[in-house]
Amino acid sequence: MPAVEGKVALVTGVSSGIGAAIVKELVGQGMLVAGLARRVDRVEELAKSLTGKKGKLLPVKCDVTSQDDVKKAFATAEKTLGPITVLVNNAGVLRMAPLIQEGSIDGVQLMMATNVLALATCAREALQSMVKNKTEGTIIIINSVAGHQNLTLPGIGAYSATKHAVTALTEGLRNEVSALKANVRVTSLSPGGVESEMTEPFKKVSELTMLPASDIADCVTFIVKSPQRMNISELTVEHQTETLLAMAVSTVKMMAAHQQA
Repeated sequence: MPAVEGKVALVTGVSSGIGAAIVKELVGQGMLVAGLARRVDRVEELAKSLTGKKGKLLPVKCDVTSQDDVKKAFATAEKTLGPITVLVNNAGVLRMAPLIQEGSIDGVQLMMATNVLALATCAREALQSMVKNKTEGTIIIINSVAGHQNLTLPGIGAYSATKHAVTALTEGLRNEVSALKANVRVTSLSPGGVESEMTEPFKKVSELTMLPASDIADCVTFIVKSPQRMNISELTVEHQTETLLAMAVSTVKMMAAHQQA
């Protein structure tokens, strides 16, 4: 099991939910973490709450949809903390986008920019850094079960499309790493329902019981601490009650609620 204490991690989208939980876990393990978010004030508060832990959190203001912001954030992290060993590509958004009824693609554009293009930018910066520094690296991409199946929930098709793109990008990135003969692992971590700001709209009508974000953070630790020779290509994590039956019941409830709205 590789030692992680003193190693540098960069995590995106850490102002709440899964990202914040991952930061808490990695700092508790002794890692030096650069936490990226637009709402940097939240990250600063999180850093204060982690005072006294084995590791530390460096808050970095960054809009991951801006390539310039991402480049500056990676440069700041390396200059302040050292070469990056772990990237957790967590930043993502979900907008209910029923295209036929609303006719607007603003939500689709936002999800593509954040969930796909920003992810590719961060992965590029991390891989270039790891190759340059000859780092034993790990890139973890927070995907979704929606990246492996078409969920039937109304208005979620465009989100699922972005996550299918994430699945393809992850596999392509792994191929590029192999061609470069880089000592870098690439993992797709695909949660089902997780308690967060993103899933708040589903709670009132969903039959799905959601996992706490800390469970996903535990999965990140498992991946990071696994032997470098071992690549966990895909890790799908759902609550034990998250079944196709529960999804079907939730779909009926959400469609009824949408018709009444």
